[in-house]
Amino acid sequence: MTSPNDGMDARDWSLLGLLSLLWSGSFIFNGLALKELPPLTLVLLRIVLAAAILLPILRWRGLGLPKGIAGWWPYVAVALFNNVVPFCLIVIGQTYITSGLAAVLNATTPLFTIVVMAVAGEERLSARRIAGLIVGLVGVAVLRGGAGLDASGGGIGILFGLGACFSYGIAALLVRRHLANSPPLATATFQLSASSVMMLVIAGLVDRPWSLPMPGPQTWLAIAALATLSTAFAYIVFFQVMRRSGATNVTLVTLLIPVTTILLGSLILDETISLRALAGALVIGSALLVIDGRIFNLLRLAPRPS
Repeated sequence: MTSPNDGMDARDWSLLGLLSLLWSGSFIFNGLALKELPPLTLVLLRIVLAAAILLPILRWRGLGLPKGIAGWWPYVAVALFNNVVPFCLIVIGQTYITSGLAAVLNATTPLFTIVVMAVAGEERLSARRIAGLIVGLVGVAVLRGGAGLDASGGGIGILFGLGACFSYGIAALLVRRHLANSPPLATATFQLSASSVMMLVIAGLVDRPWSLPMPGPQTWLAIAALATLSTAFAYIVFFQVMRRSGATNVTLVTLLIPVTTILLGSLILDETISLRALAGALVIGSALLVIDGRIFNLLRLAPRPS
């Protein structure tokens, strides 16, 4: 099975650019909020507030709730692999690594999506995609600078970031198989609603949020932006592009995110931009260009010297 639309038109690329800005901000907002909140509580607030924003809009649009367990289970499955697992892994990982490095790692999402889709028989693992996968893994190795996954914490943060990307790949498969005809607003709202219930249990058991000191205004602003822009609005855009262009194409957004996040992290969080992080972003970006294949089309169309 191929994606709904192997190509992307101008509207899709515009939505992808918007999505990259929204999700770049999430790494910065995480970095700000983690100064006062533990990771799981931050994820809980992000998801619950985003669901609270979307539920009234869903009602206003006249979209009904899923019917019974059979209606809810696809959204619960997507919620687990698209929200709960990756959000927790990313935020915990950001306690070990910078927001810029977390964003660079996030750029491996299409690589994991390709593998998951190929193993599941949804997309053919072509030679071009295998080459892109290899280049992408080299990019991840560049991030570590040849060092092993030591106990200093950086290796743990990288593993958490890669685990989140693998989880996103599984979520993309689930959306394609079970929610392809679900309206983007409904998909975003129902998965966030299911995620809210799961995170209430997880964060309640681990962090006991009610016992934490009240965070300051800057943290609340970061949470509000995280929930509104980087979650509620971003997921509507995300599922719209996925519905139009397919799972692999929409994950190409991660190509655009790292550079923006690294720059924002330097400006807002005073994070250092390392040459290794930039080199890793370039290599991973090259891998995604190979996977996308458009660069080869451009080369074929380029005029040859006479």
